[in-house]
Amino acid sequence: MTVNILAIGDVAGKAGLDFFIGKLQGIKKFYDISFTVVNAENTAGLCVKPDHATALLKAGTDVITLGNHTWGDRKIRDYLDNSTQVLRPANFAPQVPGRGFGIFNTDFGDVCVVNLIGRTDMPNSYVYDNPFFEIDRILKSINTTMILVDFHAEVTSEKLAMSYHLDGRVSALWGTHTHVQTSDCRVLNGGMGYITDLGMTGAVESVIGMSATYSLSRFLGNPPERFESADGPAKIEGAVFEIDPLSGKCLSVEAIRIT
Repeated sequence: MTVNILAIGDVAGKAGLDFFIGKLQGIKKFYDISFTVVNAENTAGLCVKPDHATALLKAGTDVITLGNHTWGDRKIRDYLDNSTQVLRPANFAPQVPGRGFGIFNTDFGDVCVVNLIGRTDMPNSYVYDNPFFEIDRILKSINTTMILVDFHAEVTSEKLAMSYHLDGRVSALWGTHTHVQTSDCRVLNGGMGYITDLGMTGAVESVIGMSATYSLSRFLGNPPERFESADGPAKIEGAVFEIDPLSGKCLSVEAIRIT
């Protein structure tokens, strides 16, 4: 028996949130999905609000992961302490609210989900612990066959280095944060499924989810304006990992894009 794991790239803005919630059950049925992990740190632009996280969970998401915009809304702090299904990066400072990994009971066995954040070219990286050392610490503390890792990182080299660090030790590793889907889905020699970046779930006509007008103005050097998420028709990007729950090995990976 194998199971299909759905991993969804950064949900950006109301356009992405509404489109994904409306399509999730159809996607799960079409791909025969058994477990769903969604990166949702941009559902309100530069943050996630508690009601957005609740809506995603009610729609059928099993676990929500976050990233560098975790603390954009102050209300999320108490929410993270009270919700076992919403994770923030495990290598944040140890005193912050919430948890960086969780073990979830399913019909096909326990699934561990780990959220990490990269440090290369990432804002405020001086407050993050080394993600390579942090995942080593976590793996020593658990006894779970199926392990899924969302590595929220800026540069491809850091994500690729992590793939070689974890191959043969976890079931799947995917990157988030850049909002641009990469074309390098594969199963590594040790049996770990991998993609450098899942992509973005948000407005098609946008610059990584932002209003194109706002983004262009910024690059032209105009005075800063308030961040605005783009509206209009949306897309869903992510990947489906086929995993053997007994061995924890990944058998195949398929990138998906739904418009």
